[in-house]
Amino acid sequence: MSGERHHRQQILPEVGQAGQERLHRASVLIVGVGGLGSPVALYLAAAGVGRIGLLDDQRVELSNLQRQTLFVDADQGRPKVEAARDRLLAIDPSLPVEALRDTFRPANAAMLVSAYDLVIDGTDAFETKFLLNDAAILLGRPLVHGAVLQWSGQVTTVLPGGPCLRCLFGEPPDPGSVPSCEEAGILGAVTGIVGSVQAEEALKVLLGAGAPLQGRLWQHDGLRGDTRVIAFPKDPACPVCSAEPVITDLARYADQVSPRGHVLAQSR
Repeated sequence: MSGERHHRQQILPEVGQAGQERLHRASVLIVGVGGLGSPVALYLAAAGVGRIGLLDDQRVELSNLQRQTLFVDADQGRPKVEAARDRLLAIDPSLPVEALRDTFRPANAAMLVSAYDLVIDGTDAFETKFLLNDAAILLGRPLVHGAVLQWSGQVTTVLPGGPCLRCLFGEPPDPGSVPSCEEAGILGAVTGIVGSVQAEEALKVLLGAGAPLQGRLWQHDGLRGDTRVIAFPKDPACPVCSAEPVITDLARYADQVSPRGHVLAQSR
């Protein structure tokens, strides 16, 4: 761990030598190495987070390069996690980076989430976002959620005990009711803004500094040049973070939650 490398952040009163050592001992899993995962990975690696896991099963495509800043033209066709690992090691060759070429699903959720101190949601599928939320609550891991579409984005931090995404949104939207970035488009700069806020949230949680966005949704509207924060309460009837949850076991997740992320009627 180089003092000179991290000097500019280490002189912050919220960091210091003790905070830098805390980051060096920390581990973060980034699920989805795309528009959001790219800036998160770059900033966490540069900040000196001790171990970073990259989870994604896709290969780099030409259309990714407009917003996924971990990759260059020569990376086309390579597994994203391998190209991303090489980019992070170019920043800090001593950084332990784990390239996990896989999807995030109920069968591996517990193993993956429990192996890290904090999880980043860089995914674009609602069912995966809700599975990440449920796994983080059940396993007691902080989750930094992020989402983008067109010129807009949002971030919230789910800490153990909630409030969580199910408190905020209830159920995932019905298929086809919300367009994807592939269908509706996404400005590359928006992923950089939102991913940077996710990285900042992760560092605050790992350092125990400031006030994370727990129970608050940060929203960005690039077209209007507007940013706002909306508070949301814990739902006393939340199916996963309430006192009487119905989502209780990742090993039985398929019996409690549909493949689309909806709580099954027999679980209520």
